[in-house]
Amino acid sequence: MEPRLILIQLVLKLGVAAAVSSSLVRSKEFKSLLFREERVFRQKVYLVLAMALPIMIGVWIRLSVKSFLAGDLTFETALLLGAIGGRWAGVLGGALMAVPAVIYGEWAALPFCALCGFIAGQLRTMAHDKDDIWSFSPFIDLSIYRLIRRNLPTPRLFDWQIMFFTTIIGLRFVQSELSRYFPSSIFSLDSNNLWVEAAIYAASAMAIGIELKIFNSVRIQIKLEEQERLLLHARMEALQNQINPHFLFNTLNSISSLVRFDPDTAREVISKLATILRRLLNSTDSFVPLREEVEFIDNYLDIEVVRFGQDKLRVVKELEPASLDVMVPSMLLQPLVENSIKHGLSSMVEGGSIYLRSRLSDSLLIIEVEDDGVGMAATQPRNTRGAGIGMANISERLQVLYGDTARMTIDSGEEKGTLVRIRLPLLQAMGAIPEAFYEERSSTRR
Repeated sequence: MEPRLILIQLVLKLGVAAAVSSSLVRSKEFKSLLFREERVFRQKVYLVLAMALPIMIGVWIRLSVKSFLAGDLTFETALLLGAIGGRWAGVLGGALMAVPAVIYGEWAALPFCALCGFIAGQLRTMAHDKDDIWSFSPFIDLSIYRLIRRNLPTPRLFDWQIMFFTTIIGLRFVQSELSRYFPSSIFSLDSNNLWVEAAIYAASAMAIGIELKIFNSVRIQIKLEEQERLLLHARMEALQNQINPHFLFNTLNSISSLVRFDPDTAREVISKLATILRRLLNSTDSFVPLREEVEFIDNYLDIEVVRFGQDKLRVVKELEPASLDVMVPSMLLQPLVENSIKHGLSSMVEGGSIYLRSRLSDSLLIIEVEDDGVGMAATQPRNTRGAGIGMANISERLQVLYGDTARMTIDSGEEKGTLVRIRLPLLQAMGAIPEAFYEERSSTRR
């Protein structure tokens, strides 16, 4: 074949390698198999089938359409499977991809590809750091530079990337020699032109390097998403834990003031507090049904009613039944109710009322906590920062969990009371909602 045509085939080969690997990493199932450090035999078989079947089609096209040789990536994929999946994945994949060639009479293709997969798998077991596999580069000068830099402080003779590059070149030479001495036993693209022959060798290393780079870019993206999800978990838990001590501190202050002049009432408050703490200690869920939040508020208000008196603190609930099954962040309502009592009603001699409302509207859950207390002056800030730690905490938790899809507003006027309204997207199912929701938030943040 003319050198010009060979170079065209090499360019097409690199394009095929990039297209196949890019198509594979679009599958979630393939990514879950590809990026496992340890795989059972069944998972190795699935990984082999996912990578080998497209290459088998390419081999069949090469044998059927004689002018299109770039579709045969058997050699490169066998080495890739061995480096990623291990010895048995490399052997099985190499043998499977060579089946069409064997059917057409190229009998040496199967043992040679199986050998390539086994050798690459053996190299995988020798890697001190598995990240060396994913960061393989066909540019040997960079590998030599990294080898020298790593060996300056602690000399180390074995460098996996240089060894893998040498293996690719060596096995490609063996393939070429087999094709020369047994012309019809195995396929090999060769040229008498020295520069073109060097380009053929370089194309094999670059095809493997391109696929590994594509795989590694997706691997890094998955790791970043996982780190972001864990960061959201940690941040949300820190905010939630900030609320619990704040509530506990205020309640203990109330108990200490009751102990001297009304010990019976103090014991009652302690009993109610024990019920609340039991719920807090036993629940580790980030999301709970609204019904559970309301039950928690009932216990909390029992404590506050004891403090204020039955006649001075009235609670009115207007809860739509369908809304009670919607999942909401844990400890969402308590800071709102506490804020209404502390800032709205505590200074009123005659006491006042708190209204709890919930309803569904346009695929949103709307929760309202309203009081008829002293309200806020027009000069006071209406954002959550001006309403205390609890309110600011809720606002930040909603931002962490929901982003821009949730909203909290404060409507207040002096001597007219305060209305806090929260709009949340609907979450109906229980179970693994926090995990799934964090993953969804991570994808939207990208």
